[in-house]
Amino acid sequence: MVRVRIAGGFLAGGLVAAATACAPAVEHATGALPVAATASQSSSSQPPSDKLSPLLEQALPNVKGKTFTSAIVDFPPAARAVPHRHGNAFVYAYVLEGTVRSQLGGEPARTYRQGEDWVEPPGAHHLLAENTSRTQPAKLLVIFISDTGDKIKVDDRPR
Repeated sequence: MVRVRIAGGFLAGGLVAAATACAPAVEHATGALPVAATASQSSSSQPPSDKLSPLLEQALPNVKGKTFTSAIVDFPPAARAVPHRHGNAFVYAYVLEGTVRSQLGGEPARTYRQGEDWVEPPGAHHLLAENTSRTQPAKLLVIFISDTGDKIKVDDRPR
């Protein structure tokens, strides 16, 4: 398990470095990226929301019909994501900064701190994703392996 965590940390660090180096080219490419990103809400009765910022989108040359997407998810203090799904994507999340509480359908909520990570299976329902701090931001690096052309985040419809 320790080897997996260390390897995950090296993978995440390498991906951040590669994505940062490619940022100017990626900014231009992300205009057409199929992302349903969320922005902060202005209503004081609602907590602030997360912000998903794509870094890199690349078709997998050896896996027809699949796309690799990396993104940063910023959580302002006390931010909470709307319950959502990532379609049929396999998702890897790594906490770059802060502490995030997360819960997938059928599982208990878990708290992840800087340097910790988790995976989400295709079709998972993300019921809870929130910054546990009211004063410090949190940030995730998220990797999606999705069906080409699918949105990487689809918020649940309000009830």
